[in-house]
Amino acid sequence: MPFRKPITLIINADDYGYFPCISQGIIDAANAGCLTACGIFANSPNLASQLEWLEPVKNLDIGVHLNLTYGQPMSAIMLEKLSPWEGRFPGIALMCQMVVSGKITIQDVRSEWNAQIQACKNKKLQFLNAHEHIHMLPVLFPVALELARDYSIPYVRLTQADWLLPLNGLAIIRNGLMQVMQVINQRRVKTRSPHFLGLSRSGKLDYEYLNRIFSRLQPGESYELMCHPGHFDSHEVLDHKLKSYHDWEGELALLLNPNVHALYEKYHIRLSNFQSLTE
Repeated sequence: MPFRKPITLIINADDYGYFPCISQGIIDAANAGCLTACGIFANSPNLASQLEWLEPVKNLDIGVHLNLTYGQPMSAIMLEKLSPWEGRFPGIALMCQMVVSGKITIQDVRSEWNAQIQACKNKKLQFLNAHEHIHMLPVLFPVALELARDYSIPYVRLTQADWLLPLNGLAIIRNGLMQVMQVINQRRVKTRSPHFLGLSRSGKLDYEYLNRIFSRLQPGESYELMCHPGHFDSHEVLDHKLKSYHDWEGELALLLNPNVHALYEKYHIRLSNFQSLTE
């Protein structure tokens, strides 16, 4: 049998710190060896205690899940700008509109994201990405790259469109916009980043999807699979809209499923992390 180069796969959980129950599910997956990275939701109101939970977790890369769309900002300037919304981020559509129009300036975003990174700087940070991929806006992607350089963070997620069928109208629009932003931002990236997976099933990964995408991966290449595992606690997650597009328990069960680990063997996939890409 001819030698086949292994496929390197980073399993990266978004939203650590979103809610304590989500963080605990991420830790459970990491302790089971099913995760290799997680992004910290730094403006979490109880971040300090949840950062402590990570201390005993081994072999888990840490990054910052930059946020402009949920919760309360950390910087004074952003808090002031959002006073009409009681000092809380009003959601991705309105935030994008305000950034593009200049009502929220690039310096405002830089100050906010800098504060979020500062909150996590006691960790060895390996990557930056953003909640709802807002860092992919062409006016914001250079800010993420600049902050990565300032803090010696090796990788910034380059979110990629996922054209896996079937696609509905909203998915086609989302993918089209993301592909345009990907092309624009790709030119700015100086380091080789892992190929991104998971956009079309964001929040609701399933076995069929993993089997289909894994069968298409190329030997010798590196990939990052975005996932959202966690535990659900109705006393913590009060917004029912979040529950409608997140299956935290389902994704946690999927990552723990022996059948998924069998797929790694079938497709010659080796779980890895960001640190290994620089070795």
